[in-house]
Amino acid sequence: MITDELKNKILDFRKKRDWEKYHKPKDLAVSIVLEASELLENFQWKTDEEVTNMLKGKSKTAVVEEIADIAIYLTYLSHDLGIDLEQAMSAKLKKNKKKYPADKVKGSAKKYNQY
Repeated sequence: MITDELKNKILDFRKKRDWEKYHKPKDLAVSIVLEASELLENFQWKTDEEVTNMLKGKSKTAVVEEIADIAIYLTYLSHDLGIDLEQAMSAKLKKNKKKYPADKVKGSAKKYNQY
């Protein structure tokens, strides 16, 4: 997902600004939610057609930047908690494959306890 080189750049950026002291797990989790809300704001009250057009235009930059902010905070949080994000994502995908077998859920938006 994120290369070691990029992860090191992200961590170095924070270190050079002495921000580690502000990046407690709770605060990073709050920041992830706040940035996700800012991402969502780009889509609020828009039709599917408006979203499609927005993502073809200059407004896509705002979406890209919010996604990047989320990824950066997620990188800080996973690093600080000693979580290998790639391994965690792989393990969760494996769990979800069992929870949502393709032959049972293909084409359905039902939750795993509804099929």
